[in-house]
Amino acid sequence: MITLYKIHDMNKRVEKALNDQIEKEASSSQFYLAMASWAETKGLNGTAKFMYLHTDEERFHMLKLIKFVNERGGTAIVPGLEQPPTEFKNLENVFQLLLEHELAVTESINSIVDVCLQEKDYTTHNFIQWYVSEQLEEEALARTILDKVRMIDSDKAGLYMLDRDLENSTIQATIASTSGPGV
Repeated sequence: MITLYKIHDMNKRVEKALNDQIEKEASSSQFYLAMASWAETKGLNGTAKFMYLHTDEERFHMLKLIKFVNERGGTAIVPGLEQPPTEFKNLENVFQLLLEHELAVTESINSIVDVCLQEKDYTTHNFIQWYVSEQLEEEALARTILDKVRMIDSDKAGLYMLDRDLENSTIQATIASTSGPGV
């Protein structure tokens, strides 16, 4: 006799929390894209490249969540998005907003961890730990760059060097991400 097992749907609270995070990651991607465009129009090509790379990274985070929700028996919702800002005061404002944004994303990820523990969804809890670690890195990077921007203040030579450093770090990050095993 063949026994058929019912595939369990994803816990609805966990599914909602993950869909909310999908929207946050998509919004993050758009936010960084707006910052990249602004930086590019201000001649800050290194900053623009840095932000373009992070746009793609945030989109990857969103896609990873979408696939997880769908594979676990839930339904991922692709969100409509609000238009991000198109103007920023200066580079310090850009990185201050970036840090504030990342802190809000961390809070959201921590809320998902809490929901997973309340609902005893240890599989999703395990999956979301990758995002917990990722947020530690994102916050540290934003703080480091913001500290450097503040240290430079209005020194144009310093701004030039920071922008060049961001461009070089972006190039190195791109090379590292595309040169996996066997490449």
